[in-house]
Amino acid sequence: MSVALSCLAGIALDALLGEPRRGHPLAAFGKLADRLEHHFNGPGGRGWRSHGVTAWCLAVLPLTGLAWLLGSLPTVGWLVEICLLYMALGLRSLGDHLLPVARALRQGDLAEARQRVGFIVSRDTRELDEQGVARAATESALENGSDAVFAALFWFVLAGAPGVVLYRLSNTLDAMWGYRNQRFERFGWAAARIDDGLNFIPARLVALTYALLGQTHRAWRCWRTQAPLWDSPNAGPVMAAGAGALGVALGGPAVYHGEVHHRPMLGEGEAPQARDIERALDMVWAGVGLWLLVLLLALLLRGWMHA
Repeated sequence: MSVALSCLAGIALDALLGEPRRGHPLAAFGKLADRLEHHFNGPGGRGWRSHGVTAWCLAVLPLTGLAWLLGSLPTVGWLVEICLLYMALGLRSLGDHLLPVARALRQGDLAEARQRVGFIVSRDTRELDEQGVARAATESALENGSDAVFAALFWFVLAGAPGVVLYRLSNTLDAMWGYRNQRFERFGWAAARIDDGLNFIPARLVALTYALLGQTHRAWRCWRTQAPLWDSPNAGPVMAAGAGALGVALGGPAVYHGEVHHRPMLGEGEAPQARDIERALDMVWAGVGLWLLVLLLALLLRGWMHA
């Protein structure tokens, strides 16, 4: 029962407080990661895979061990675990970033919508039309819902404070180092592969969750037929099932760093609009509620079996 209560407390803190405005631990971790990358990879991307593994271990393992020690403290360990979960979650932040995009689209302010969505996606948003902005924001809601919410909850339930810290730091390093370009092709290999491994099971649970909360048959068909075509083994199932559940068409061409990437289409239906951004966020929130309900029922069943 304590696990369910800790999850509920962490989610409540995130909903009430959102991201810390100043002094977020992940910002300090990002600076540490930059220093490690500069030391082991150099400005020209000279590091090999072994250098990336070493840098990953130095960045993640000591802090994961510290989380284990702090979470094991008598009396206050439970409070430490809740705080660490809160800092790993990005549920409210997702809405704080995406709802202004939907609002700007509703008001016909395309320039504002482009700027807002540019804060949260890595693609070039300067030339996007209204459908392109809505597509980028809806994709972000589905994928970041998986990464910043559900996967963090999964690893917290599975391994407590060290599990959620290990996951969140690994996911951050993938966002910083996991690029397929000259600088990070070798050095960032470990960060990308580890994040893929940590997200493998959560992503498929999220895809199942999205399917159950929307147009289930369509979501399952899109997951089965479209996800294998996506270049990310975890984002594919999540976004294909999510797009199918919502009944919208995602994917397609997108510009990254001045280069057009011809991505496969995901989902079925019309191009997304402002309301579909809000529908995607609602589905993430509903999924969190479903996960908490399943966790509570599982804990009650375990207690009943051991009684």
